[in-house]
Amino acid sequence: MARPQPPPWVHAAVLLCLLGLGGAIEIPMDLSQPPTITKQSVKDHIVDPRDNILIECEAKGNPAPSFHWTRNSRFFNVAKDPRVSMRRRSGTLVIDFRSGGRPEEYEGEYQCFARNKFGTALSNRIRLQVSKSPLWPKENLDPVVVQEGAPLTLQCNPPPGLPSPVIFWMSSSMEPITQDKRVSQGHNGDLYFSNVMVQDMQTDYSCNARFHFTHTIQQKNPFTLKVLTNHPYNDSSLRNHPDMYSARGVSERTPSFMYPQGTASSQMVLRGMDLLLECIASGVPTPDIAWYKKGGDLPSDKAKFENFNKALRITSVSEEDSGEYFCLASNKMGSIRHTISVRVKAAPYWLDEPKNLILAPGEDGRLVCRANGNPKPTVQWMVNGEPLQSAPPNPNREVAGDTIIFRDTQISSRAVYQCNTSNEHGYLLANAFVSVLDVPPRMMSPRNQLIRVILYNRTRLDCPFFGSPIPTLRWFKNGQGSNLDGGNYHVYENGSLEIKMIRKEDQGIYTCVATNILGKAENQVRLEVKDPTRIFRMPEDQVVKRGTTVQLECRVKHDPSLKLTVSWLKDDQPLYIGNRMKKEDDSLTIFGVAERDQGSYTCVASTELDQDLAKAYLTVLADQTTPTNRLAALPKGRPDRPRDLELTDLAERSVRLTWIPGDDNNSPITDYVVQFEEDQFQPGVWHDHSKFPGSVNSAVLQLSPYVNYQFRVIAVNEVGSSHPSLPSERYRTSGAPPESNPSDVKGEGTRKNNMEITWTPMNATSAFGPNLRYIVKWRRRETRETWNNATVWGSRFVVGQTPVYVPYEIRVQAENDFGKGPEPDTVIGYSGEDYPRAAPTDVKIRVLNSTAISLQWNRVYSDTVQGQLREYRAYYWRESSLLKSLWVSQKRQQAGFPGDRLRGVVSRLFPYSNYKLEMVVVNGRGDGPRSETKEFTTPEGVPSAPRRFRVRQPNLQTINLEWDHPEHPNGILTGYSLRYLPFNGTKLGKQMVENFSPNQTKFTVQRADPVSRYRFTLSARTQVGSGEAVTEESPAAPNEATPTAAYTNNQPDIVTQGWFIGLMCAIALLVLILLIVCFIKRSRGGKYPVREKKDVPLGPEDPKEEDGSFDYSDEDNKPLQASQTSLDGTIKQQESDDSLVDYGEGGEGQFNEDGSFIGQYTVKKDKEETEGNESSEATSPVNAIYSLA
Repeated sequence: MARPQPPPWVHAAVLLCLLGLGGAIEIPMDLSQPPTITKQSVKDHIVDPRDNILIECEAKGNPAPSFHWTRNSRFFNVAKDPRVSMRRRSGTLVIDFRSGGRPEEYEGEYQCFARNKFGTALSNRIRLQVSKSPLWPKENLDPVVVQEGAPLTLQCNPPPGLPSPVIFWMSSSMEPITQDKRVSQGHNGDLYFSNVMVQDMQTDYSCNARFHFTHTIQQKNPFTLKVLTNHPYNDSSLRNHPDMYSARGVSERTPSFMYPQGTASSQMVLRGMDLLLECIASGVPTPDIAWYKKGGDLPSDKAKFENFNKALRITSVSEEDSGEYFCLASNKMGSIRHTISVRVKAAPYWLDEPKNLILAPGEDGRLVCRANGNPKPTVQWMVNGEPLQSAPPNPNREVAGDTIIFRDTQISSRAVYQCNTSNEHGYLLANAFVSVLDVPPRMMSPRNQLIRVILYNRTRLDCPFFGSPIPTLRWFKNGQGSNLDGGNYHVYENGSLEIKMIRKEDQGIYTCVATNILGKAENQVRLEVKDPTRIFRMPEDQVVKRGTTVQLECRVKHDPSLKLTVSWLKDDQPLYIGNRMKKEDDSLTIFGVAERDQGSYTCVASTELDQDLAKAYLTVLADQTTPTNRLAALPKGRPDRPRDLELTDLAERSVRLTWIPGDDNNSPITDYVVQFEEDQFQPGVWHDHSKFPGSVNSAVLQLSPYVNYQFRVIAVNEVGSSHPSLPSERYRTSGAPPESNPSDVKGEGTRKNNMEITWTPMNATSAFGPNLRYIVKWRRRETRETWNNATVWGSRFVVGQTPVYVPYEIRVQAENDFGKGPEPDTVIGYSGEDYPRAAPTDVKIRVLNSTAISLQWNRVYSDTVQGQLREYRAYYWRESSLLKSLWVSQKRQQAGFPGDRLRGVVSRLFPYSNYKLEMVVVNGRGDGPRSETKEFTTPEGVPSAPRRFRVRQPNLQTINLEWDHPEHPNGILTGYSLRYLPFNGTKLGKQMVENFSPNQTKFTVQRADPVSRYRFTLSARTQVGSGEAVTEESPAAPNEATPTAAYTNNQPDIVTQGWFIGLMCAIALLVLILLIVCFIKRSRGGKYPVREKKDVPLGPEDPKEEDGSFDYSDEDNKPLQASQTSLDGTIKQQESDDSLVDYGEGGEGQFNEDGSFIGQYTVKKDKEETEGNESSEATSPVNAIYSLA
């Protein structure tokens, strides 16, 4: 069983009661007042051309205001246009096109003026535009031909609509195009293929534009793809191949960006808008995209990835979201990145919006119009729609920038003021009237209201009032006592009294009294406190057999003056009470339980003021079957869940829990883990309570006060843990005052004039009672003033109006309805920091070397830090290089020196450069003012490594070297030094050194032998010395006449080995013997029939010569073509230019498995076999080898 949380609407009702408590006091409508705009169209008003145009403008005032409009800053005469009318008692314009006309004729900028005798209020400037959905231009699209694996972009280029259309891609048969990380649509509407595959030809591609107002979809002529492929068959099995691309013969490529192009771009976004960054890359395999922000993390609460990680969206951007972002595209071939510099600008936004000013004659007041933006907005004041400077002078009015000050106001000062603040990105317009009235207090709500509220809840008593001068309001209880404010009470500006936690003694009659110099008014509210509705006997989780009867109890205690309703839910849905069920006031009975009855059952006890819920789970068992083979050996497994949990020996702080172990499944139970769940703070969440040996099935559990416990047990063996047992019945311990206080108490300022006190709230087992709350006390440390205190139900409290960065003593004590916790420890906290007011002085710089300087400065006075001194920080930047032609980056860098230090070292500077430096003081709020700018010059240093050192070997005699000048010369180059040496395997030759002039960037080396390789080390020099060196090696020598000339870096030279020389000599001798034997055999039996046609010798250009083919001629003295010897000493098979079958009448000639020919070189079938065989052996060098064998 469990007590679930109340539904969201219960809490929402409480929150709604607390909204609007600080709202401004409004003038009753029966009193004279200037106009106030109450409703208007949006600034950018786009309308459907098929409908009549409606431009809204409504206002209130006494007397009722009249309306007129301007269009494009000129008076708009509504009466002259028969299509235009104005609604009665409203300024709303209606433009009717039922009798014809073009809506586009009425586009422009409109502004509404609401006027009565006390002033004129203005609407925003409303820009009216008519929605447009232009047709797609007709075009004939040729098939797009692309090589498989290449990137492809299909451009959409939709017609410009208003508003912009929604783009999506489909086939011409209106089937959606499947998108993934390889194929996806960009934000601009184009369709990107990171690499094209042959299956992309299976459909065509059409761009579609959906226009919002006209509800139409326009389709572009489809693209047809033709994919050229090295793999002619579209084998679908290759799609799941682990290396699909190589299986299809597609070469792999490193990523490159399709959008945006290049390595860097920039983007501007307005504050409050969404920032969308996009990176789409090509490559094989398809690259993965990752996003980063330089110098920080992505804002996890606002950032989300879209379009298969190709887009990064940051919602509602603010100034801190500016900076450099970069996307990294990577696959197994490499990675590239694109940097996007994001600048956040801002249209004007309010810091202090001017509010209506209600004054009595002779009173002073002010209107404040303060806005921020980027660029900084300008402020323009108007009165009754006219610029303030052209209005009649008013001696009681003074304008001071963003503030208008009124002194000794009179009835004639009544007017409506407009504040217009604007920059290049937008504007804000606000109306605020000045009303001068003499009105005694009056109550604005019905008298003698009845408010009923549940015990221990929070409530609000309303007492709306008005008067001029603004009355002061006080609350009293039962017609006596002091003013109610502070502690458990809080009075809001609009007169509402909040009672933070209702007790029985709070019941009674509350009187609110409003007073000003003209009189007073009062009203009464009667408060009744009702007992809460509680389920004290909750339904239990049950396991029953099918066909039995089950009863779920639900006994409720409630306030007798409230009507109680009990209902049931099944699986969180209303339960239908059928003929198998019986619902009573305190139970639900189910007869003939079926499997469909299994599920969760919730009892809901509710009155018109509150409700309580309790849940239980019903498990229905099917018929048990007997195992067919009881003798089968069972493998080891997790234990079965414990069952039949029982609570006994109930005490205030302990209880005994007993259970029946489940089957251990052939593995002894080693431990039992007891868990608990409570239904107040974390209902439904189970926590470990204790652990017991596997030999125990009963244990005494130590408990905390005022916790509604429920237990379950988990058995553990060497295989694993069992499923949790079914929960035990609930047991609530009695309450007690807290025995501890919250931990981790801190006091830190979040603004310069506050201090936020936070702590880690106590959990359910340390609350010890209902309505856990915290008594927060604080006072200035050095003044030892009396303690301030507040009662808080959350885990934070903000102290306002504090001096800048002063220490406070803080105490946080726990309290519940049974009493207070122990006296808390005192913690020292600090109010908010402000920016430092002073900069370090007497900054001295000493150059240590070409890349480092030492700094020394005087410390600032502690009272100017205005916070905790974090560090002294140096900002420095490279102004220029002493090499006049060298461009340098002037990006500012910083070096921090934590603590109260007076010296430090700045390193990693560029040599031979002019630098500038400023010092600041840094506290927790930020940087202070900057010190005087200092200049210094770094001396010459050693250069960086030469760039792009290239080693090429055009032939076996020479090696060409080329290089570029160092990226950072760090001084005046005096030359280059080249060291090189030959090496052959592990053998090293003599090192040689060459020195070059600073302008030489090429050199040619003559190789001493064609086998050895060379290792080159190149460095640049300045007067200081040689810089970083770069090393390259010459390429391996290519294969020459025979494979025996091959060479690898990892093996000794095989040509110089004695065993290899001996093997080659033996092979040469054997080949010589074979050739001699062949010539002897040929001369003995060389007369054999040949083709009548004379064979043409193979020319040197014939490719068969390279294959080692033979020409079998009828001339005995024809030289034998050379045969090639391989590394293993065998002779390669030789071929005739013509088919050997042509030498006989039939095709009976055969080849052995090794490729040697077996057959008869004969013209007649009765030719003697021995002669044919002799001729065959004589003319086949391979058979000659077999004859020797």
